[in-house]
Amino acid sequence: MEKVINHDPIGLSGRKTKGLLSDPRLTWELESCLCAMVNHMESKVLVDEKREKWIKHYSSSHNILLVGEGDFSFAASLAEAFGSASNMVATSLDSKVANLKKLEDYGCTIVHEVDANTMSQHPLLKVKAFDRIVFNFPHAGLNYFMCEHSMVQIELHQNVVKGFLMNARDMLTENGQVHVTHKTSYPFTLWEITKLAEEGGLQLVEEVPFTKWDYPGYHNKRAYGYKKQQGIPCRRMQYFQICQSHNVHQSFYGLVILINIA
Repeated sequence: MEKVINHDPIGLSGRKTKGLLSDPRLTWELESCLCAMVNHMESKVLVDEKREKWIKHYSSSHNILLVGEGDFSFAASLAEAFGSASNMVATSLDSKVANLKKLEDYGCTIVHEVDANTMSQHPLLKVKAFDRIVFNFPHAGLNYFMCEHSMVQIELHQNVVKGFLMNARDMLTENGQVHVTHKTSYPFTLWEITKLAEEGGLQLVEEVPFTKWDYPGYHNKRAYGYKKQQGIPCRRMQYFQICQSHNVHQSFYGLVILINIA
């Protein structure tokens, strides 16, 4: 059977053409040029997708662990900025939360029922190492008949933070950092997070500003407790970096505390 060659793969012959386009050979060359242009554009898109993208302190090249995600809106904000979430693991203590479908579409690994105080032993996490471990507004939950300035309540908060820091330190890459968001107004100053870090062999390195509005769509909320549906007011914040005390001038593990001053 004779092989039939289609000299008009892009449908030019059915149009009114004059001059050069009426020649099938030139039509074929035109299609080849168009195909080359399409391939070039597709290659450019692939390069753009691989290009490193940043949103404040976080890069698409970082392996990021997000702990205690209330409604996963912080994870969703990072995913939107990166155009992907394949570099992220987002965890929560709850399982009924929002934004899950969006994160799954972006390729995020989502793990529920993760306790910040034991996460380094979690079967899915203990085999991984992270460049950034983030815990926004750690909170033990507000018990009935207690208030934030109760020393019993403050000790509960301190236990959550201390346990988190001790676990996070063992899950970092060589130059990894731990990021924590916290208020510095009374009574939150009584948590003494920097002191808790020092007791765990960590040390403050630097302090830089942090603003909630840098993360579009982020809505902070308590993970549990009788006020779990209420957010924690975010105004002015600071960013602290803390490293291992014995390794300040070499490669270090860092703790970054993003603190609400108001």
